[in-house]
Amino acid sequence: MIDAVALGALLCALGGCSADDGGDSANTSGTPLGEVTCRTEPPPGAEMPAELKAYSGGQCPALQAGTNTITSMQNQRQFILALPSDYTPGERLPVAVLWHWLGGSAQDFLNIAFLQTVADKLRFIAVIPEKKGDVQFSWPFIDPEPRVNEELTFFDDMLACVAQQYDVNRNCVSTVGVSAGGLWVGVLGWKRSEYLSSMLSLSGGSPPGANAWAGAVHKLPALVQWGGPNDTFVLNFQDTSVALEQALDADGHFMVECVHNCGHGVPPLEGSSSIESMVEALVQFAVDHPYWLADGESPWQVRGMPVDMPSFCAIGMGQAVARTGDCTGSFP
Repeated sequence: MIDAVALGALLCALGGCSADDGGDSANTSGTPLGEVTCRTEPPPGAEMPAELKAYSGGQCPALQAGTNTITSMQNQRQFILALPSDYTPGERLPVAVLWHWLGGSAQDFLNIAFLQTVADKLRFIAVIPEKKGDVQFSWPFIDPEPRVNEELTFFDDMLACVAQQYDVNRNCVSTVGVSAGGLWVGVLGWKRSEYLSSMLSLSGGSPPGANAWAGAVHKLPALVQWGGPNDTFVLNFQDTSVALEQALDADGHFMVECVHNCGHGVPPLEGSSSIESMVEALVQFAVDHPYWLADGESPWQVRGMPVDMPSFCAIGMGQAVARTGDCTGSFP
């Protein structure tokens, strides 16, 4: 027999909720919590993201799909901009800022993760920064404060220029990082939480030392994924991922945990999945979580995770059932 809570979640997932449905009344947007996405209008009086910082380079250059160069703190920095192929000016779109792994590049991230195809399908703007090339691990997650602040300003500048030239949904600015990029997200997430609606750390986590997670102004939903106890490359990414989870849990952030148990690399594919469908499922997390959600709240608590989410993911710290079996399907 299905219980009342499960029945309610099923009805919501099928579009059968009303604004007065039990368990959903805390959401005052006029849309049941189980139906909320980044395209839902925020309720009156909801917490809104901070006003963007001014571009540090003066006047933003004209941006285009593809590689762009901006001046950030007197440095020439590059990022790739991926728009939906049929983008029309005036279309209000979510943004995801995606930080690549050690030894990778912005172009690698664009290609390997099929980000253009996913942007076309999920209708979002992908901003893919390129490393400056002056620090040991691509991004300054263990570097002194001046270098950290320089990278934070690069984030500010990219977001300022993109929002100036495109109709950005400010309630849906997410950040995603892989490996070294995931450790940088573990810094950016708390230092720029007033602009971020969600974060995804993939074999990253909270770095050791002075830049470890120290509490965020805004409690943003987080997805934390790693490859189990053998997820090591210079650092133990199980340790850094669990450290991030513990900090998020203590502060009351909503969290999805994923443990694939295949070490430091792309998780193995399941069933008929492809890398494209796996990336799409992860990006869905970003576009389903607007900034104005109440602390610790998520529409996934009502409608459940998308069917394409890997089986080794679950809602809540310590809730994922780690994948078992061989890892021959994994990708380097």
